[in-house]
Amino acid sequence: MVKPAGEDTGATGSGGRRSWHGAGQFGALGLYLADPRLEESVLAVLDAVEVELRASVASADPFVTEAARHLVEAGGKRFRPLLVALGAQFGDPCAATVVPAAVVMELTHLATLYHDDVMDEAVVRRGAPSANSRWTNSVAILVGDYLFARAADVAADLGTEAVRLQARTFSQLVHGQIAETVGPRSGDDPVAHYLEVIAGKTGSLIATSARFGGLFGGASPEHVEALAGYGETIGVAFQLSDDLLDIASESVQSGKTPGTDLREGVPTLPVLYARSGDDSDAASVRLREILSAGAVTDDDLHAEALGLLRESPALKRARETVRSYAEDARSKLAPLPDNPARRALESLCDFVADRTS
Repeated sequence: MVKPAGEDTGATGSGGRRSWHGAGQFGALGLYLADPRLEESVLAVLDAVEVELRASVASADPFVTEAARHLVEAGGKRFRPLLVALGAQFGDPCAATVVPAAVVMELTHLATLYHDDVMDEAVVRRGAPSANSRWTNSVAILVGDYLFARAADVAADLGTEAVRLQARTFSQLVHGQIAETVGPRSGDDPVAHYLEVIAGKTGSLIATSARFGGLFGGASPEHVEALAGYGETIGVAFQLSDDLLDIASESVQSGKTPGTDLREGVPTLPVLYARSGDDSDAASVRLREILSAGAVTDDDLHAEALGLLRESPALKRARETVRSYAEDARSKLAPLPDNPARRALESLCDFVADRTS
């Protein structure tokens, strides 16, 4: 199962409303807000989003409120609201519609997490018990549906264009999930299929987040389109770099045990490249042999496959693919003015390209 880009399992430890003050560099995301005024503006949006998230999921039924706030209060990086806040810098970041736009994006994202955990049979999310393990699968699905509904309700106050964009993004998310669930059809290129899944499941929502920032900050149409193109491309790049971290990193860097995807049979980019490669050296042949069986659950085989992957041409090729997407994302920013917000977005391209080198 493709995990949302930049998604971790660490809780904030606050148990309640997060304070972003003093955040400085958004370290886990590799995003640098070098300009104090930019940082102040972005932090103000993120603080307001935290307040509005809790208010927007409240229900007359205390149980629904508790279940809906479960993941809100567990934390997370708020990557999508962050992109809304940065996109708004190319217009008026203080516009009254910017915070609600960010809330729509985060509610939509949170809703997908409730559904993903049911499909993955996950027991932990963001360091806390997943909703499906704390309650039931049925409750988790229904709460996810409730959050989608709340996102649509907030979007309605922003106008028909917001509703249309949110609905189309939701459609892309579902198509990506279906494509992943069904798998590549006969004759499909598995790598191309995988990239399409990521673009649908991850890139689409990140693209709309950046678009919402520009749109509801009042940026020009050209700048809004540039932001959307950047968002989709950097979203795919971030997801692909997460794939590489699962293979190449220590657990302290990736936030999970290395090779988890390999053990669970998740066909990430390095694995797909290794399977489809035609390298004839003994190590590549042996790696294809191990991977041909799917999930690598035997401890000895898992350790062998992980070691072979780390030294394989497939991993090198995957790194090159990530760097290509990161540079493509940077190129999408060309129409934007050279200001601190653009440089912050460019810093994310550098981070994604370098984190798996």
